[in-house]
Amino acid sequence: MNAYLVVVDTLADWEIGYLTAELHSRRFFANPLVDFGFRKVGLSTAEATSMGGVTHVPDLALADLVLEAGDVLILPGGERWDQPELRPILDFARDALDAGHNVAAICGATNGLASVGALDERRHTSNDLGFLKQTCPAYRGEKLYRNEPAVRGDNLLTATGLAPLEFSAEVLKMLKVWRPETIRAWYQLHKTRKERWYHALVASMTPPPQ
Repeated sequence: MNAYLVVVDTLADWEIGYLTAELHSRRFFANPLVDFGFRKVGLSTAEATSMGGVTHVPDLALADLVLEAGDVLILPGGERWDQPELRPILDFARDALDAGHNVAAICGATNGLASVGALDERRHTSNDLGFLKQTCPAYRGEKLYRNEPAVRGDNLLTATGLAPLEFSAEVLKMLKVWRPETIRAWYQLHKTRKERWYHALVASMTPPPQ
């Protein structure tokens, strides 16, 4: 399986920081040797610059992306999701959802998905319902909006820009590359900063014998 991170100019570094570090390092993978790829996708293979000034070089262009079962397409927040040039990415994500593929979006990317109708019939969240309705006049998904940090609606995951930790944990659940007990301990350790969750995290990497 693969996780594909969409990289565009102004992407929000902090919203994907936890996730990219863990997927790239594989340090808590249940099986570090699993056939898994973490790749970056752009509109083209041209460099993209994050909000923090970090340069990202896509591994492939959107036109060459073919999603397989179990893959996850990750859309980070950013300041350009309302721009026409990013519409092909949003259309691709909507069509991927319709085809049953996994898509995870956070912050501004959720507004982008709303603008192409991808949230109208799926449980979701965003930064604010009022702002979502204001910026996306065609949006019709209000009854399925949930005022929560992160929401999983079948093959769609959405999160507010203030919930990068929750977003990361839910993407890891989608990918199934960590044990459930590892995800829980990792999340609680970062959320509460309590020592017992560090020990639980370490213990989760050594499951009991069968």
